[in-house]
Amino acid sequence: MARIFAVANQKGGVGKTTTTVNLSAALAAHGQRVLLVDLDPQGNATMGSGVDKRAVPATVYEVLVGLKKLVDSRARSEAGGYDVLPANRELAGAEVELVEIENREKRLKDELATVDADYDFVLIDCPPSLSMLTLNGLCSAHGVIIPMQCEYFALEGLSDLVNTIKQVHAKLNRDLKIIGLLRVMFDPRSTLAQQVSAQLEQHFGDKVFKAVIPRNVRLAEAPSHGLPGVVFDKAAKGSQAYLSFAAEMIERIKTV
Repeated sequence: MARIFAVANQKGGVGKTTTTVNLSAALAAHGQRVLLVDLDPQGNATMGSGVDKRAVPATVYEVLVGLKKLVDSRARSEAGGYDVLPANRELAGAEVELVEIENREKRLKDELATVDADYDFVLIDCPPSLSMLTLNGLCSAHGVIIPMQCEYFALEGLSDLVNTIKQVHAKLNRDLKIIGLLRVMFDPRSTLAQQVSAQLEQHFGDKVFKAVIPRNVRLAEAPSHGLPGVVFDKAAKGSQAYLSFAAEMIERIKTV
């Protein structure tokens, strides 16, 4: 059975897409069968996986509105070694069209059930807002991975996200839980980063992943080459951190 995880944070620019792409590639490098679902109309996870969002014959948009089946809409990230359900700007229109569709918040969940046996992990890159797209991601998932920077405003946004997850758990998806918080773009020289990191560990305990992703220029350069950072420069500190994170995820799901 595939374990489905939404990578979510209502704050933009916190490394959701970088985390989704690199965790997908790192899990694949550890021998796992992985599907990345791009739920962001910007399509950055699609492009970062080396899939041209302008040339794909089908996207998650067609799947959500019932024009295509997920099994026929997958693309392959040859470099990353995983499958991608791609997205492009068309997806922005799905918000309006889904309003009139029955069980609209569970469209993705129903489609993922049809490919359950094909994967060990499904990772969903959610947009930075609580939209119908994000809701589809949260309703599909067994758990949420929250990437966050160790800064003051990130803590403020975290409480809103936790409340949202609790509401979805109560009303729409009883399986949903927070799998863990991932500290990203971490600068160990910053006193504030150290303080916020300590606060997270104090409040969330073992929900905070041991892996910490440092600020790393090689991770930032990788998308321009259409490659996950883990593939672009495996020896870089950021890539090594994501490989460690993938190993931790594989261990953690054994206890979930």
